[in-house]
Amino acid sequence: MSRKRARGRDEKSGSKRKRSRVVISVAALAVAASATLIIGTLLRSGSESQSNGTAVDKPTTTSDQRARQVSYEVINSYAHDSTSFTQGLLWHEGGFYESTGQYGQSKLRRLEFPSGKVLKEISLTPELFGEGLALVERRLIQLTWKSHRGFVYDLDTFRLLQEFSYDTEGWGLTYDGKNLILSDGSSDLFYFDPQTFKPVRKLAVRMNGQPIRDLNELEFIDGEIWANVWQTDIILRIAPSTGKVTSFLDLKGVLAPSDKTGREDVLNGIAYDADHKRIFITGKLWPRIFEIRIRS
Repeated sequence: MSRKRARGRDEKSGSKRKRSRVVISVAALAVAASATLIIGTLLRSGSESQSNGTAVDKPTTTSDQRARQVSYEVINSYAHDSTSFTQGLLWHEGGFYESTGQYGQSKLRRLEFPSGKVLKEISLTPELFGEGLALVERRLIQLTWKSHRGFVYDLDTFRLLQEFSYDTEGWGLTYDGKNLILSDGSSDLFYFDPQTFKPVRKLAVRMNGQPIRDLNELEFIDGEIWANVWQTDIILRIAPSTGKVTSFLDLKGVLAPSDKTGREDVLNGIAYDADHKRIFITGKLWPRIFEIRIRS
């Protein structure tokens, strides 16, 4: 079942039901089903393979070439505005910058750490749906969903410096120190020059040889691309040279059931403090930001 159709709300109500269509091709359904099965199989195989030394499904490659699940621990948690429909999150100079979505509610924000207090914000015009966010030097770069419009702001003042366009939808955005990397909800990532915003290359993402759709919020962490998979609790770790998913995290249960409202409050938000090697994650409408650490 398509996760896009399951949202059940249209754009007029401000929902982010991406790429929904009246007719969906058999091929598209097959790709979506394949991706879901791959993730499900990996999550099931972890405990079974440890107990009996075998994998659940037959690998087409050697086991060390397959994506492996890595474990994590929660180090701390911090307050987060539960009305924020988080689309992009980044860490810089002791605090967070956040891009939020929904028509008529989209914003660019600076958040105090650890209080979560909004220090500065600007609103997008009502016809725009805010999406991914990245920092290049002293410029904040924000995507929008279907309008094909991106915005460049001064880091300190949030003054609009430039507007640019792109051909695909805008979902997630990150910067690898050379190029911007954009996701559009497909299984591909798109590289752009951060000065001209012209496309540089396209990277096909594969997990155990299969495409994984719905790549969403992105973060570049120590040479890897980390990507949320929309409407799941999965974060993929992707090798930028090949597009191969080398490992993944399952964050199911990190948000307490009592903190969930059922209003599309799904995992979406990854930020990295490179100076102190800290990883933060959150979600749409989540009341907490979690600091996590990967276990060796």
